[in-house]
Amino acid sequence: MRKTLAALALLAAGPAFGLLNGAPAGATGLEVQVEGEANGTIKIDLFEDVAPKHVEQITALAEEGQYDGVVFHRVIDGFMAQTGDVEFGKLGGDMSMAGRGGSARADLPAEFSDLPFDRGVVGMARAQNPNSANSQFFIMFDAGHFLNGQYTVVGKVTEGMDVVDAIKRGTGGNGAVVGQPDVMTKVSVTE
Repeated sequence: MRKTLAALALLAAGPAFGLLNGAPAGATGLEVQVEGEANGTIKIDLFEDVAPKHVEQITALAEEGQYDGVVFHRVIDGFMAQTGDVEFGKLGGDMSMAGRGGSARADLPAEFSDLPFDRGVVGMARAQNPNSANSQFFIMFDAGHFLNGQYTVVGKVTEGMDVVDAIKRGTGGNGAVVGQPDVMTKVSVTE
């Protein structure tokens, strides 16, 4: 809690010092290579001070190569792009199951914070149970403050929002991607 309050104090101090405007020294991040309608690299700073258990899980899965070849299965224009189903979301698999799986690791207890779901923020996807996040995550196209305090914020895109903006959109209310979805070809952990 103390670290979260310190992070919020930094946000109030201004853009040069805000947690959402840059990562603390030595922070962990992800580099995501995307192919499909979107092509390029997305760089994400992970907030280990805000959601340490979630960041630990995401980085472990990335280091194991679990995210490589996983599609963006749920993409809602003006809202978010969701990926990370390492169980059912691999390119070439049965896409009708994408979004229903997780990893072999245990689900995580919620690590809610006061950080808002603004454009570029990365959050953990979950089922109705707040303590059910596992491997799936989403990147916000736009602000979605109705998610604040309901989903765990794990990071923020620092480079490549143009790539995020180009991700193939889904259809219908649930944003299911029809046809060939965009894919994370390689997800690497950075320091």
